[in-house]
Amino acid sequence: MGKPTGFIEYKRENPVKKDPFERTKNWQEFQLLMPEAKLRQQGARCMDCGVPFCQAGTSVPGSADIGCPVYNLIPEWNDLVYRGKWREALDRLHKTNNFPEFTGRVCPAPCEGSCTVAISDDPVTIKSIEYHIVERGFQEGWITANPPKTRTGKKVAVVGSGPAGLAAAAQLNKAGHLVTVFEREDRIGGLLTYGIPDVKLAYQIVDRRVRILEEEGIEFKPNTTVGQDITSEQLESEFDAVILCTGATKPREVEVEGRDLKGIHFAMDFLTANTKSLLNSDHKDGEFISAKDQHVIVIGGGDTGADCITTSVRHGAASITQFDINRQKGADRTADNPWPLFPYVHQIEDGHKEAFAVYGEDPRAYQLMTTKFVGDEEGNVRELHTIAVETTISEDGVKVRTPIEGSEKVWKADLVLLAVGFTGPEQELIDQMKLETTKRQTLKAEYGKYATNKEGVFAAGDNRRGQSLVVWAIHEGREAARECDRFLMGSSNLP
Repeated sequence: MGKPTGFIEYKRENPVKKDPFERTKNWQEFQLLMPEAKLRQQGARCMDCGVPFCQAGTSVPGSADIGCPVYNLIPEWNDLVYRGKWREALDRLHKTNNFPEFTGRVCPAPCEGSCTVAISDDPVTIKSIEYHIVERGFQEGWITANPPKTRTGKKVAVVGSGPAGLAAAAQLNKAGHLVTVFEREDRIGGLLTYGIPDVKLAYQIVDRRVRILEEEGIEFKPNTTVGQDITSEQLESEFDAVILCTGATKPREVEVEGRDLKGIHFAMDFLTANTKSLLNSDHKDGEFISAKDQHVIVIGGGDTGADCITTSVRHGAASITQFDINRQKGADRTADNPWPLFPYVHQIEDGHKEAFAVYGEDPRAYQLMTTKFVGDEEGNVRELHTIAVETTISEDGVKVRTPIEGSEKVWKADLVLLAVGFTGPEQELIDQMKLETTKRQTLKAEYGKYATNKEGVFAAGDNRRGQSLVVWAIHEGREAARECDRFLMGSSNLP
């Protein structure tokens, strides 16, 4: 597992990225490839640890994740990179992850938080090494279509082409089934395409993999809404099995006075329209919500909120502020967040660095709850009122927000983006198919089995799990494919 003394001899070197100010002038990806010698040094930092928690892939109820959800063989490919065996490293990577080019760009890397080196030092640059392995694979021409040698004749419909849907389709196709993927948007990729800014995950990266999947025999049908363009009855009668990977796309509301004013949008509407216009016309069609010269308030402190910052900076916003209702996290783990759990510590994301470079300050403001929106005579939002709150956890585990007296504040706001999460999947297709749901309105399908109450219909990803990470969606898509294969054939050789 790397060089035995590597973690002592070498320090962590983070991936090289373009200057935060310069990169805001375009929509190009900004991570740069590192020299091979540097990468081999970083692979050498992987310890010969007894239990590699980095690949544990465990979700702790009520707490954080431990390690990689797709069980990547991380120590193995770190060692192979250290020894210069890139082709073998790619083979190891693809054994567990269909799309390392996605996770190598957008995964928050729970594996690194569980790295043994991270107990007392900086973790191994696992995510960066993954990124370089797969990009080396594409550069060298090692990643090509590999259609199955035989076909079973069984037909499977996958609804939704996000990470869960693509992973399920890829695995089922490997098993020899005839797979059709239905996507309601005009491009394949789901939220990989329209929910993540192009600077973080360029559409050409998604499309590059989709083209390979097409060559391997998967049929993609964009601009097709199941339940409208094709009925659920047709789907169930024409296919031997169905896997629903429709995501959890129902946004959570901010129900305060003035919510109906113009200029207040859900974050995903903002991000989707931006990417669609960028890909269609390089923004020349004007079919997007522009932040140019606007005082932008992003409500929500998570990754989607940071993506709104990334996008607004490039539009040329007059100012950007991101509200987080929680306290600012500390630089170190707290007592209830020990290694090897994912570390809940203060992070400075790429969007925050860009906003600092352009506006001279971190865009985040903490412990703020919105109390009302105020507009002008034409119904456009112009102000946002807040009060500071203290968050505590009640005995039954419920978050309690207590306002701090005298902390009221008024903010300029021309564009407000709501990035406070999602409440679950859209219900229309679920109702049509008469599928059972949980108290959280997600599809009722046991983890590890993925079968719904209707025979031959499976669910995977955010529509079953709730809002989660791309890497968890890939994991569930792969596992649901295995269970679907078992249903069709009586047994399965899929992992």
